[in-house]
Amino acid sequence: MTSRPDLATKQAAIALACRAPSVHNSQPWQWRTTEHTIQLLADPSRRLGQVDPDGRDLVISCGTALHHLRIALAAAGWASWVHRLPDPRHPGHIASVDMAPMTPSDEDVKLAAAITRRRSERRLLSGWSVSTPFLDRLATAAQENGGMLADASEPGVRSHLLDAAVEAAARQNGSPAYRAELIEWSGRGRLADDGVPAGNVPAGPAANRALRAFPAAEVVEGDPAVDADDADQLLVLATTSDDVRSQLLAGESLSAVLLTGTAMGLATCPITQPLEVETTRRMVRDELLGGCWIPQVLIRVGWLPASLDPLPETPRRRLDQVLSRWPAEAAR
Repeated sequence: MTSRPDLATKQAAIALACRAPSVHNSQPWQWRTTEHTIQLLADPSRRLGQVDPDGRDLVISCGTALHHLRIALAAAGWASWVHRLPDPRHPGHIASVDMAPMTPSDEDVKLAAAITRRRSERRLLSGWSVSTPFLDRLATAAQENGGMLADASEPGVRSHLLDAAVEAAARQNGSPAYRAELIEWSGRGRLADDGVPAGNVPAGPAANRALRAFPAAEVVEGDPAVDADDADQLLVLATTSDDVRSQLLAGESLSAVLLTGTAMGLATCPITQPLEVETTRRMVRDELLGGCWIPQVLIRVGWLPASLDPLPETPRRRLDQVLSRWPAEAAR
């Protein structure tokens, strides 16, 4: 094996990295390859001004893509060394990734295989609860990537969290600009290359009050007010601080939790709406995390009923829309 991956290997890894979840499937990233590295840059033109005015969700989204890249490279036999925010003069330069040969582990291969199977699952889940050993594995995945995962399944804690979600939704839905942005990024058809497809969102009431209500949806299922079998669990992914590096690590931790959950057969869905409004985010921080941790993302986990087929893949932009090569790489 050579000391560096060839361009085709880098492209394949980046294509898998682009399967990462992002807020409203906005895919706010750009990639560059050089002879020695892969560079990840934020794409500020794809920041959602109403949902994400300070760019926190954009950075978290880039973090999920960065971890997806690391896993894709590892499964292909390449260790990665990440230099996060390598250039203080260019805060949009998210990471520079160096690579060297390695032998992939079984876990690397399992997580990479989970990339294409993972979906943001908003449908009703089965009545089976997620047992402690599974939750412990998710918590370990978060911790190994710089985050902390708190279980919000206890009834009193869950009630507070759902109250925060309902309040955040009410505040945002009262804004015409927010509603216009939500309409712009949702209800997409299968020919779209970004945004939330109508075919991936349940019509009618949300299966969980923490889930965002999208204005256009096509998936038909039971009424959650009637069907009481849903036993999803809510987790809070948090970090020790809220600087850009912490937000980036939150995204990497989110990716690790989602892929670990998918590899174990769990249905998962990242949730950000309750944390997009400052007052409700403070509520989650102070009342659920004791004021000691900064909530970054909520994660819904559970078991998909055996009767349900997997959701279709959400669309992605073409590689030539997100990847550029520096001259030294292009000449190889």
